[in-house]
Amino acid sequence: MSDRNALSRIGGVALRREPSEVERKLRRELAAAFRVAHHLGWNADTLNHITLRIPGTETFLMNPLGLGWDEITASALATADYSRNVLSHTGVRLAPAGYNFHSGILKARPDIHCVFHTHESAGTVVGSIEGGLQIFAQGGCFLHGEVGYHDFEGLAREEDEVPRILSDLGAKHTLVMNNHGLLSVGASIGEAFGWMRALIEACTLQERV
Repeated sequence: MSDRNALSRIGGVALRREPSEVERKLRRELAAAFRVAHHLGWNADTLNHITLRIPGTETFLMNPLGLGWDEITASALATADYSRNVLSHTGVRLAPAGYNFHSGILKARPDIHCVFHTHESAGTVVGSIEGGLQIFAQGGCFLHGEVGYHDFEGLAREEDEVPRILSDLGAKHTLVMNNHGLLSVGASIGEAFGWMRALIEACTLQERV
């Protein structure tokens, strides 16, 4: 899908400011991550998100409400701040729940630059059973001590839930959001992507056992 078609799908207009070279590079990398994750079958709907901090600013990139991961283009990504403002486009909205905890994590954790959240089916299954994740293969040992759990609290739109998400995540890189989905974080897209892949593969194997 072209940039123009993607923006048309969500009622937005082209970028209203010229991004820096750093931001342009991050936009391309993040759009590619969405496409690869879609190819791997990680997202179930348009409400899943990958967010990425723009270094040296109080802003981050996020997929706008209404686009599937296979529709994401570099210029369709929204630049948002921590006050719920979309700075890059007009006519673009962000999903309230996704914005709430993605922005909350990025704001509170300067060591984290990328946050993945998916409703991938095997992960949702594991987050719905007593006992949580079990490791059945050597590859899953990578996750030892790296998986937190967060109890279901509804749509995650309330700001007072963010401190509990942060507490349950702690210093770990992945979080099973019970009856909801999976979350991973990293200092880069690649790191967060790798943790999510390891978590999904472990959940998929557990589902098959």
